Amino acid sequence: MAFLANVFHCLAKVHRSAAGRAGRVAGCVLLLSGATDAVPAAGRPAQPTEATVAPGELTPSSRRAYAEVLKLRLGPARELLRPELASTPTAPAPLLVANCIDFADLLLSQDAARYDALESAQEARLTALDKAPASALRDYARAEITLHLGLCQLLFKHLVMGGYHLRSGYRQMQDVVKHYPAFLPARKTLGICQFAIGSLPEGYHWLLSLLGLTASSSEGLKNLALAAAQPHDFQTESQIYLSLIRESYYKKPEEALHLAERLHAQQPDNLLISYLLISINKRQHHGEAALAAYRARPTGPAYTPVPYLRHMAADLLLYKGDYDDSERENLAFLREYKGLHYRKDAAFKLYLAAWLGGAPAAAVARYRAQINQPGPTDVEEDNYAQHYYHEAVALNPILTRARLQTDGGYNQQALSTLRSFHSTPATLWRDRIEEPYRRARAFQGLGRLDSAWYYFERTQTVAGPKAPYYFAPQAALQQGYLAQEAGKKAQARFYFEKALHYPWHEYKNSTDAKATLALRELK
Repeated sequence: MAFLANVFHCLAKVHRSAAGRAGRVAGCVLLLSGATDAVPAAGRPAQPTEATVAPGELTPSSRRAYAEVLKLRLGPARELLRPELASTPTAPAPLLVANCIDFADLLLSQDAARYDALESAQEARLTALDKAPASALRDYARAEITLHLGLCQLLFKHLVMGGYHLRSGYRQMQDVVKHYPAFLPARKTLGICQFAIGSLPEGYHWLLSLLGLTASSSEGLKNLALAAAQPHDFQTESQIYLSLIRESYYKKPEEALHLAERLHAQQPDNLLISYLLISINKRQHHGEAALAAYRARPTGPAYTPVPYLRHMAADLLLYKGDYDDSERENLAFLREYKGLHYRKDAAFKLYLAAWLGGAPAAAVARYRAQINQPGPTDVEEDNYAQHYYHEAVALNPILTRARLQTDGGYNQQALSTLRSFHSTPATLWRDRIEEPYRRARAFQGLGRLDSAWYYFERTQTVAGPKAPYYFAPQAALQQGYLAQEAGKKAQARFYFEKALHYPWHEYKNSTDAKATLALRELK
């Protein structure tokens, strides 16, 4: 979800996002930007004129420009903002929105060729803000742009400077809240930072200590909830962040889904909101709803391309068994995308589509070989794909189909597929562990929780304490959630702790982060 972005380089590995995770961060990057929402909040007063803008509010022209940014119409946004930037070159509102435009453009494209120009522009905006009169909005814009600069530097592997600017931006945002406690936008961004830092597992506390940073995830949620509850320019983005955190880390998806549906109904021409609706439905295994939202997304030359949407669609089509269409979407993603992340994952999904779809052996082998092309494995999907390649153990076609079907919410079909799986003495240990796990997830998706519990327990029995696969720790995590929902705190604690104690597996960072947060919530 990793909408939380990487506060320091390791956060890309800990928080799957969102947020952040470079491609997925792009989906919510505009929300992190600290600019206005385009949906009027309940009770918000009428828009002020340029001459009557209250301290801390965006100007009407900046607000109009950002309404276009939020729709991912970056070209029109630049044109709307150009006169204000020319007439008031040190005003915080247009400088903040201008930075949002460039920041969004870079993260959406992942184009390294644009990095140097953006870095220079960000530094120039910070210099211009130093010449502006002190105000809550001036100090807030400076802290936001500093955070943007740090995130861009980390994305393109400038780790030392990126870490420095993220630390500086975080400290600046703390100061904004200290000096302007009623300025709610700062509580929104500070809350996100506090949650991201505070939810790091204990294994990363040495890094926080080295950087002199401390934060509480619960305090972050309080600040974010405060920003979400009251009308201001940034209320809607605060609501979205809060709901996404609750969905991704606390197994409370209803709020996020209802909010995305409401916003989409209000703004069917908003590509970012369409992205959110697709993404949330995909994570919640609502494959058909996610595909419907993808097909209904707004398109046209005014919208900035979002190649990652094609990669998401390829996954959804793979879940459904539409292998040819899945292949076409992933090939289009690889053609259009300028970034380095998710390429291994796309190659792995192309391999699965070719293999399960009965493509010629040469095509299957070609896609499998693409997994091993040079590239980063910072995000867990790429790491999983690379691990599969190096492990060099053939996947079981029955279990693979069942996994994809449950990922898309096709749970009855998954159970039907699993009926043809028969274990023998020659069956791989990995497959013997995965089979009950796949049954558990299908039963869980159908709401048959007693059956799901039985097969989650069976997964861990077959795996033992040291199996190097994610099935058993994920089973323990899910049992923790089930016990927590049933009000059985001691039992939930047992299974969350059990999830943490498993050795390395492909999704250990995200599993441990979720289990750690769940344990803190139990306290």
